[in-house]
Amino acid sequence: MPIEIKMPALSPTMEEGTLAKWLVKEGDTVKSGDIMAEIETDKATMEFEAVDEGTIGKVLVAEGTDNVKVGAVIAILLEEGEDASAIGSAPAKAAAPKEEAPKVEAAAPAPEAKPAPAAAAAPSHGSRVKASPLARRIAADKGLDLSGIAGSGPNGRIVKADVESAKPGQASAPKAEAAAPAPTATASAPAAEAPKPAAVWFDDSIPHTVEKLSNIRKTIARRLTESKQQVPHIYLTVDIRLDALLKLRGDLNKSLDARGVKLSVNDLLIKALGVALENSPKCNVTFLGNEMVQYSRADVSVAVSTPTGLITPIIRDAANKGVAKISSEMKDLAGRAKENKLKPEEYQGGTASLSNMGMFGIKQFEAVINPPQGMILAVGAGEKRPYIVDDALGVATVMTATGSFDHRAIDGADGAEMLKLFKALVESPLGLIA
Repeated sequence: MPIEIKMPALSPTMEEGTLAKWLVKEGDTVKSGDIMAEIETDKATMEFEAVDEGTIGKVLVAEGTDNVKVGAVIAILLEEGEDASAIGSAPAKAAAPKEEAPKVEAAAPAPEAKPAPAAAAAPSHGSRVKASPLARRIAADKGLDLSGIAGSGPNGRIVKADVESAKPGQASAPKAEAAAPAPTATASAPAAEAPKPAAVWFDDSIPHTVEKLSNIRKTIARRLTESKQQVPHIYLTVDIRLDALLKLRGDLNKSLDARGVKLSVNDLLIKALGVALENSPKCNVTFLGNEMVQYSRADVSVAVSTPTGLITPIIRDAANKGVAKISSEMKDLAGRAKENKLKPEEYQGGTASLSNMGMFGIKQFEAVINPPQGMILAVGAGEKRPYIVDDALGVATVMTATGSFDHRAIDGADGAEMLKLFKALVESPLGLIA
């Protein structure tokens, strides 16, 4: 009997995804463990493995399809001895959910009251009409529909004079007709929303391309917007002398060379942050509104830039791992992150984050907290600076680090204590290998 291959839930929070790419085609034979497709979730692009053996009889969802619900049938697998004729009712079964959804949508506009919003939707098309930015703003202020205005500019472009000479009646007349069967309150609703398109316009006279957002980029945009809107950030900055850490790193790398391990400064900073968090439990927290979660282990999420966006693989129990172990884990996680091959448990969770932009020469920055974590440490480049050493002005390698703390959960004094401990660990780094 044909087997339905369904859209998998590749992470605990996944409800839908993009079928990014099929790696098999109709007629291909697959066995358990074979990679059949690449699926883009809200976190990463992941490989989808076959569970059963058989032949791909029919592909029901084309690659590149967005918003495929978890559990939706995406292909039909034929077992040994079956041919395409055995699919028979399978496609109908698979297609049923797809047909039902449009029926519900089609039924909704059926009442006579609905044509009003349909006609009033014209303003949303106004953002695609050729018009100058100033003309768009004036039209939005006057509640005019640009699609009903003739442009006198080059290539029919709508300019300021066209909008200023247009009368509100020109745009409102069609609305009144469409809204006639609906109550007055309903007719006024689209008018109130008319300025909306002006908020998202762009100057289409400038040469440009339009790139579709990936699920990962959408998630980054949503989560960071929510973070800045909902989490009151407090920023604390400290300068840290790196000379002792750099010397220790050099000595350790000489002794680890035979094992093929090469420590980076970031590896040692991950360790230092883990120890600082474990010894500053008031900063190793998650705020839950009426409750606070205080972690007894420091799992450090490390920001890694990938072609599809930022992702934060996690070094679990960073305080109690050796720096060589942290280094090898980080290299593996970062490499697989850039290939979109991380497992959900490798990037979901974490108690705090580290973001290092020193390799780009960035001196200092303030990072956005990654909810539900309570803090993130932003690390800049180490550079030679004038510095007081033993009560005398000298030159030292100095790094600036800024902690962003969720002020609902972490008081400034507690954040300062954690940064003080982090600074002490970096400036006297033997404690990191004790």
